[in-house]
Amino acid sequence: KSANPQWREQFDFHYFSDRKDMLDIEVWRKDNKKHEELLGTCHVDITALPTKQTNCLELPLEKHPGSLLMLIAVAPCTGVSISDLCVCPLGDPTERQQISQRYCIKNSFRDIKDIGFLQVKVLKAVDLMAADFSGKSDPFCVLELGNDMLQTHTVYKNLNPEWNKVFTFPIKDIHDVLEVTVFDEDGDKPPDFLGKVAIPLLSV
Repeated sequence: KSANPQWREQFDFHYFSDRKDMLDIEVWRKDNKKHEELLGTCHVDITALPTKQTNCLELPLEKHPGSLLMLIAVAPCTGVSISDLCVCPLGDPTERQQISQRYCIKNSFRDIKDIGFLQVKVLKAVDLMAADFSGKSDPFCVLELGNDMLQTHTVYKNLNPEWNKVFTFPIKDIHDVLEVTVFDEDGDKPPDFLGKVAIPLLSV
């Protein structure tokens, strides 16, 4: 019930190539759980923004009244990676020793925001639900930590997919929960939910 909402949310998007990308933003209104109405859209050309600085943008909504005020910073991606199991980062003993030194007690106040890393190896899923008429699924796996999100590739026509991917996240809040969700890719339609597990970082 507000015409001037303040969300104050931060989202991190990770780019691993030099392709041209547009940030697409949609604003929706909810009447209840079932009814939603699109209030407007806007687009930001990420490649046109100056890097290594925070850009304050006021974006008018297309074909609708109102505007969005956003802070967007484009910076080199640090601490986040996706790799194959055979070239696992942090697997080198020398690198692990350097990280242990970086996060030892005597260095713990050097950078308060630098809490550490979480490395997740997504190996496989077993006995997934069949989402297609063929009795198979096209599963992929999404990992979310705070507002960070990374995902595997899709393994087509398989109920026992093997991804064998390694994901490395920088930890921003030790109280965050790692959420791992498996979806079925469904062409142009929204993906179907196949299952989910939530792991509090404090339990690791």
